[in-house]
Amino acid sequence: MNIEKEKVVLGMSGGVDSSVAAYLLQKQGYEVVGFFMNANPSGNSKMIMSISWSEEEKMVRKICDRLGIELHVVDCSKGYETKVLGSMFKDYRRGLTPNPDTLCNKIGKFPKMLELAKKVGAKFISTGHYVRVKDGNLFRGKDENKDQSYFLIDLKQNVLKKCLFPIGELTKDEVRKFAKKIDFPNWDKRSSRGICYLGKIDMKKLLKINIEEKLGKVFDVDGNVIGVHPGIMFFTIGERIGDKKGFKIEKKFLGKKLYVAEKLKGNKLVVAPEGHLALKRKFVFIKGFHWIGEEVRTGLKARIRHLGELYNGKLKKLQNKWTFEFSAGVEGVAAGQGIVLYSGERLVGGGEIRLE
Repeated sequence: MNIEKEKVVLGMSGGVDSSVAAYLLQKQGYEVVGFFMNANPSGNSKMIMSISWSEEEKMVRKICDRLGIELHVVDCSKGYETKVLGSMFKDYRRGLTPNPDTLCNKIGKFPKMLELAKKVGAKFISTGHYVRVKDGNLFRGKDENKDQSYFLIDLKQNVLKKCLFPIGELTKDEVRKFAKKIDFPNWDKRSSRGICYLGKIDMKKLLKINIEEKLGKVFDVDGNVIGVHPGIMFFTIGERIGDKKGFKIEKKFLGKKLYVAEKLKGNKLVVAPEGHLALKRKFVFIKGFHWIGEEVRTGLKARIRHLGELYNGKLKKLQNKWTFEFSAGVEGVAAGQGIVLYSGERLVGGGEIRLE
């Protein structure tokens, strides 16, 4: 008697992670339905990318043919440009430093997989992320050097309960060795880096193609004007500045290690020398804070960037605003980036950093 297998929609790229995820899901008894999002903004001169989407699709098809997987390819270039990149440019214009990878998962990849799952009658969705899910709770991946839980902060628990992450218990090295053993052609393919669906690119170049420059003043920590800059939207907190990056500063400051300390209203930029207290923050507001699973308010550690350091601190609620106070001053805290809170290895909540 044939017993119908449970279906799972797997988000696939041309990389080794989702390919091994497909193989493991099949070994676990699932019927895998492949899903590939082609985000190539063809014909748009204002976009730059390092990913060859035609080559990625060819590799996905090779893996699916090898495993006998039905593949669904969706052209999401228009939606990606307007909803993800459009939102990113809007935030940069406001002086924020947004994270498009998190937004891409929230409004693109996972909703589209759920949509296809409903269409084909799949109970679960899956990706090749290095994370783990237990009872609807999200945990860091076993490989701390590849953990991607930071990017999934906006997934609600009802979505997580439908998610399978088959490589979350593996290290990247184990995944590659596995792929080599089963003779996958992409076993040694270089991991994708940079921005979601764009790859490793020159972000400043992309921003300057899409955002008009607006000259502003550069101040030192004492309030003195020491130069001009092309616009606060092209810089982020903690970034080292220099004349080559569009700044024009007084000669006595040339060659000195100066870093962005603040981005103020009126297109003003404040810089400080290396190690200065102005570069450190002990307190942030959290916009859109939300819990994932059971609330935990003590013993938390915060991460303010993907694979960044885990900082000790305290989560508080002041006048209906969630805040996080670091135990020690932290450099490079930028408004617009995500702040993700962990209790041990479990991601318990988070939101978007605001400095005021």
